[in-house]
Amino acid sequence: MSEKKRLFLVDAYALIFRGYYAFIKNPRINSKGQNTSAIMGFMNSLIDVVKRERPDHLAVCFDKGGSVDRVEMFEAYKANRDETPDDIRSAIPIICDILEAMKIPIVVKEGFEADDVIGTLAKKAEKEGYTTFMVTPDKDFAQLVSENIFMYRPKSFGGGYETWGIPEVQKKFEVERPEQVIDYLGMMGDASDNIPGLPGVGDKTAKKFIAAFGSMEGLLANTDQLKGKMKEKVEANGELGLLSKKLATIMLDVPVEFHEEDFEMCPPDTQKVMDIFDELEFRRLKDNFLKAFSVEGMASLGTEHQPKPEKDSTEAKKPKPVAKQSSNAGQGQFSLFGGDGEATADVQSFSSRKTIKDTEHFYQTVQHGMGTKLFLQNLMKQPSVCFDTETTGLNPITAELVGIAFSWEAGKGFYLPFPEEREKAQELIELLRPFFENEEIEKIGQNLKYDIKVLRKYNISVKGKLFDTMLAHYLINPDMRHNMDVLAETYLNYTPVSITELIGKKGKNQKSMRDVSIEEQTEYAVEDADITLQLKEHFEKELGEANTKKLFDEIEVPLLRVLADMELEGINLDENFLKSLSSELDSDIKNLEKAIYEEAGEAFNIASPKQLGEILFGKLKLIDKPKKTKTGQYSTAEDVLSYLAKDHKIIADVLEYRGLAKLKSTYVDALPEQVEPSTQHVHTDYMQTVAATGRLSSNNPNLQNIPIRTERGRQVRKAFVPRNEDYVLLAADYSQIELRIIAALSQEDTMIAAFKNNEDIHTTTASKVFNVPLDEVTREQRSNAKTVNFGIIYGVSAFGLSNQTDLSRGEAKDLIETYYKTYPKLRNYMSELVDFARDNGYVQTVLGRRRYLNGINGSNQVVRGAAERNAVNAPIQGSAADIIKIAMINIHRKLSEGNYKSKMLLQVHDELVFDVYKPELEAMKTLIKTEMENAYTLNVPLDVEIGVGNDWLEAH
Repeated sequence: MSEKKRLFLVDAYALIFRGYYAFIKNPRINSKGQNTSAIMGFMNSLIDVVKRERPDHLAVCFDKGGSVDRVEMFEAYKANRDETPDDIRSAIPIICDILEAMKIPIVVKEGFEADDVIGTLAKKAEKEGYTTFMVTPDKDFAQLVSENIFMYRPKSFGGGYETWGIPEVQKKFEVERPEQVIDYLGMMGDASDNIPGLPGVGDKTAKKFIAAFGSMEGLLANTDQLKGKMKEKVEANGELGLLSKKLATIMLDVPVEFHEEDFEMCPPDTQKVMDIFDELEFRRLKDNFLKAFSVEGMASLGTEHQPKPEKDSTEAKKPKPVAKQSSNAGQGQFSLFGGDGEATADVQSFSSRKTIKDTEHFYQTVQHGMGTKLFLQNLMKQPSVCFDTETTGLNPITAELVGIAFSWEAGKGFYLPFPEEREKAQELIELLRPFFENEEIEKIGQNLKYDIKVLRKYNISVKGKLFDTMLAHYLINPDMRHNMDVLAETYLNYTPVSITELIGKKGKNQKSMRDVSIEEQTEYAVEDADITLQLKEHFEKELGEANTKKLFDEIEVPLLRVLADMELEGINLDENFLKSLSSELDSDIKNLEKAIYEEAGEAFNIASPKQLGEILFGKLKLIDKPKKTKTGQYSTAEDVLSYLAKDHKIIADVLEYRGLAKLKSTYVDALPEQVEPSTQHVHTDYMQTVAATGRLSSNNPNLQNIPIRTERGRQVRKAFVPRNEDYVLLAADYSQIELRIIAALSQEDTMIAAFKNNEDIHTTTASKVFNVPLDEVTREQRSNAKTVNFGIIYGVSAFGLSNQTDLSRGEAKDLIETYYKTYPKLRNYMSELVDFARDNGYVQTVLGRRRYLNGINGSNQVVRGAAERNAVNAPIQGSAADIIKIAMINIHRKLSEGNYKSKMLLQVHDELVFDVYKPELEAMKTLIKTEMENAYTLNVPLDVEIGVGNDWLEAH
């Protein structure tokens, strides 16, 4: 048999759950607040398999809809299973996107479990002369092992893999033949699958019975050889035993086929994988992937396949989340994908999803002249219209209109192409001005902020009521993705045309939308408007059902206009200052390098975790039992080193080195590259639909993560300056807003009194918990009280508090207990929030923004604990987000109504930054402070601190 004929079948959910729980104590959360543990854990395992084994044939198998046959046999089958954690559920489409980009086939069959799909394919491949490796930690697969079928089991994380063939199965289960594993499982039962088994039969007894009787049937035929209560139990539960065996049997007759060419490995779409990993902020995983799927690595597969054409890429009109739901979730259909999402056969024959090809529709191109005139007359009669711009690129500041699609009736719509010449384009858009600026016509769109910014370039304002389907869905299901393709597939069972089909994949050969024929533009663009219109009908009802329509109409939609203005305005950057700061950082980094080399006794690559680990823990032996990574090398992760920094200067220096290197690359050197040439400003993009708490997130560049705890980090803010010498920057910051909110909502009298009396809350807390007069509170006591005050919101433990302070764990535990005794209403309120979440499945902010917590009633203590902490944190953090949004809307309106020259530029957590025209400064101070402090009325006063300066640091 050729060495090439090896098939690897990956049990997707087993590895996904394993990856998720491996990180459960330290979840991988990226800067967007996204828990990426499940994705990272799964991809690490998959890439490891590819690196180790260089498989020539591989597929990933998913469950869909559970096992219909087993539930029919036994209604309680898997009925005790916890609901899949939200973070895993939301990870699945992204994992599918990555697999699609990697050109790795996905196999799924409605109504069957992955075990059955893998079992069927393994046996079919065996008949074709293949050696099959089932990649799974699940011991149930041992029943399938044969001379040509093996289990490829991941050991504990970092422990590599072990291959189970017939001898390993015989030894593990004490059986003669692997098929007897079914009898073993049937006798033992399986609590996780709710398979009952034989009462009183455990591991040892099952093995003993199999040795004596060979099978479940053999046991039941020879119960006369049993004694006492065991005999009674087995005889009384014979039918249950046979049923359990049947439930434990992996099915080998799933209607799936093994065509070897469909499973061949071929080169991945590296750029697409990199784009997704960038979105997820997977840095190390990118390197791992590149090593595993290198040109040399792919060559070793011995395949002559060229990369398959992509199905989806970054869209050349609206920025959408990178990950796109694969079409492999077809209702009750078998789907087999390569990386392009298309089966070797026609994918549509395997999917029940509708597409433009099989859906009746009437999309018209509007002809210039009389056609346009008639279209405009019809357009102006509509009470509600969905529109969608097609442009030349992703940047709304530089993108030019190629066309605009309109739809106001499902299945129908119009496309108005725009001339390339700017003057003629402006003449055409002027004809549409009465529509866009009509206050009575509702405008519908997906990610309307983008369209509004594009139209602003043509001096067009979009007026009237707005309905943004992306924002609506965010309020309905904040933990899901909200891009149009996912929404169409989820709610309409419809797969839209991919932009890649029109303009090709991202890269130098990608065409502009202008290069596409008008006929194709029309079909693509109007489809988007049509789908968005149909989604609006769904979401309008659901907003009402979730009681979030008011939040949508009064906060999120008005904020969309505010953010569009802020993003278009941008902020001025002092590039010369950043150049000098870069030079200073170079010098600091070199000095640290020199110090680290002296402390280590040799030069090495400080940026290499492996080399650093060998120096710190191998050579210097700074601690007795250093933590290791799953690859067996010493861990030099941030949390590991931070814990040791106060005891070892070299580690403190390494952490400072890392911080400065990151600061330099991420901000000091990167920011000048992000200045928009046409405006000479930096224009961040505020995302309303990322953080489930309601907070805004900032991208390209991310201005919310500029470090401010270090002197060098703070200096980066110095680079942000007013537009010119007639302006100054004003920073307005809510003081301790989250503590004020929790005091108000918990009705904790002592805290409320402290805020009302304008006392320092941390000193007050220290005075109470340490039982000392206010004027005798020490700096250390205040610092510890401050840590507890903020930590309580995030569910700080005694261990966590001791790590953040100089307190021992016992002292930290005592401090937390004293804190709760001091503020009893606070503790009661936190308990009430958790109880509410358990009963309702969600918590909400002061404005009714919901955070759904599916894990709150789960049996896993760690997952449940995380959900309980979110139940306390989300209403507090979310209410703070709601309040600052109200302030932004009100301030923006006042600035517009007063025709002020001053502009709102940035929102960074609890802070707003303004470019203030100097003659308006005093008026602005009053206006901004008043609007922020009165944005929402609590029984605790909101307090805003105002700072003014010639740069952001000075103002802050």
